[in-house]
Amino acid sequence: ACASVVEYAVAGQLIVLTSTSYVGTTRDLLVEPLRARGLTADEDVCVAFAPERIDPGNEDHTPERTPRLVGGAGPHSARAAAALLAPTASVVRTVPDPETAEMAKLWENTYRAVNIALANELADACHSLGLAPAPVIEAAATKPYGFMPFYPGPGVGGHCIPCDPHYLLWQLGKARQQAPLVATALAANSDRPARITERALDLLARAAVPPRDARVLLIGVAYKEGVADVRESPALEILAGLAGAGADVAYCDPLVPSLRVGANTLHHVPHPHTRPWDLVVLHTVQPVHDLTWLCAADAPPVLDTRQRGPLARAAERAGSGARPAAEVTA
Repeated sequence: ACASVVEYAVAGQLIVLTSTSYVGTTRDLLVEPLRARGLTADEDVCVAFAPERIDPGNEDHTPERTPRLVGGAGPHSARAAAALLAPTASVVRTVPDPETAEMAKLWENTYRAVNIALANELADACHSLGLAPAPVIEAAATKPYGFMPFYPGPGVGGHCIPCDPHYLLWQLGKARQQAPLVATALAANSDRPARITERALDLLARAAVPPRDARVLLIGVAYKEGVADVRESPALEILAGLAGAGADVAYCDPLVPSLRVGANTLHHVPHPHTRPWDLVVLHTVQPVHDLTWLCAADAPPVLDTRQRGPLARAAERAGSGARPAAEVTA
């Protein structure tokens, strides 16, 4: 894409790169190739990097309510890009150069990836100690400084958090540098769906249900609530793992009508309460999901990968204290 832009660029244009990549991408793919064509960045053509900031499904922090970074190839480029983006953000903050903006974006997403891995590890510790993670996290979050709550889950998904930190590791590797904490966190996040699959199979074994006879339902397959995006969703690996063990798998997610898992295409089950299940895995509870059917005394066992109490809230809405014990992930 950058090569095509450079090929057809003319003097007087403004080129703003927004895709997350390694530090130096803007210079390597835009500034230097433009120079080779006789166009000097910040003189003939304005060039800047302005990483996208979007949290799909987050109605409180829409792009228009979120600050935006701009790193220009020079002062003219920074001013032009900031003026262009000003109507699309709450505020535009200019930084010294494209490399600063590029590294800031990698820092943001690496921060999230590392903290997600930490949340999962500490949730496992809580489980081993007989504690529910959510109340512990909420208690810690009462500290007004030095803490930001992250909650456990089945893994990471989407096109940013699972991928972006690898740009940093790749670049550091080229320079024979290491980031062992980051690498360990990414490996832990990558392993999480397999851990969930193992936990599900363990629960089936405890119930004396062989995998080949098991009927397992996933609630939600998108990588996060409020979206239909299944890119890098942990649900894909969990479904494939359970199916590979012989289980009859299905899912309920009104935002995702169909889903390709291996060689098979699965379709959303619109009325899961009308079918028998040996295990229900809470993967992504969408706002439209009604979980009150899981609060009945004869409801199937539930594996809650998010551990944020959706069944308790569903029981409150149903006006009944009866609900199955939601197993936490191990």
